[in-house]
Amino acid sequence: FWDFLILFFCLPVVIFNEITKKRLLGDVSCRIVPFMEVSSLGVTTFSLCALGIDRFHAATSPQASTRPIEQCQSIIAKLAVIWVGSMTLSVPEILLWQLARDTSPVSGVVTEFCTMKPSSNLPESIYSLVLTYQNARMWWYFGCYFCLPVLFTVSCQLVTRRVRGPDKKSESRGAKQGQAEGHLNCTIIALTVIYGLCTTPENVCNIVVAYMSPDVSKQTLDLLNLINQFFLFFKCSVTPVLLLCLCRPLGQAFMDCCCCCCEGCGPDSSSSESSADSKLKTEMSSSIFFDKPRETPPPLLALGTPC
Repeated sequence: FWDFLILFFCLPVVIFNEITKKRLLGDVSCRIVPFMEVSSLGVTTFSLCALGIDRFHAATSPQASTRPIEQCQSIIAKLAVIWVGSMTLSVPEILLWQLARDTSPVSGVVTEFCTMKPSSNLPESIYSLVLTYQNARMWWYFGCYFCLPVLFTVSCQLVTRRVRGPDKKSESRGAKQGQAEGHLNCTIIALTVIYGLCTTPENVCNIVVAYMSPDVSKQTLDLLNLINQFFLFFKCSVTPVLLLCLCRPLGQAFMDCCCCCCEGCGPDSSSSESSADSKLKTEMSSSIFFDKPRETPPPLLALGTPC
């Protein structure tokens, strides 16, 4: 959902600014767009950490087959902590950016752009905090939003395999349960790889520009910032597709919803059998992704006599 917000709100603002050299929504977009982009990094970072912990508990549980399914309230509470924490850590971005205007000496056209400069109207204590955040922003980006999810995911995978071991894995898990855990582990690793590849250019650019800023022109900095933003948009576009492709029950449920909406949810004699078969396949495939298998009702017996 947060990836959708980034693509729905931030992408049109950036494209409009590059085409017209005018900032859509003015100073508001200069503050909201960086806030949402950094919040997106935080949501992805802490979600990967939470998924790593969940996979570790599922893999090292002594009785994985009888482990109860987590309640919806608990999942919503974890998501709320991730979202609120990410948005709280991104609040300095609102106070750091502001709208600036520049007049071209050749054409005389006024261009609008966002600059990283705290407002002098802020209180002294808040201004000093924002200035400290600006000075440490590069290494904060690199440590929290790049190193933390990558190292955390790799550590969880290594510790899980170390604790579980090959013998314990074969004894405590069945074939379907092991296959399900393998799919989920591959999904988490794929999400981490995509995230790492899409955030590496921005971190490299930040470190290089920090030590070579006097030799880099403004046009080069603007181009690098634009490339970094489009890497973020690419990550937000690929992540949902990757989830739907690797997590088979989620992808099957999504396709069923799309087919139901396209067909108008109108059951007929031919589609009822196919929908029942697809529903049965979905339940059978999704049951392996739960720690406790679903119970199916016994088949109904035919009434009457052979006569």
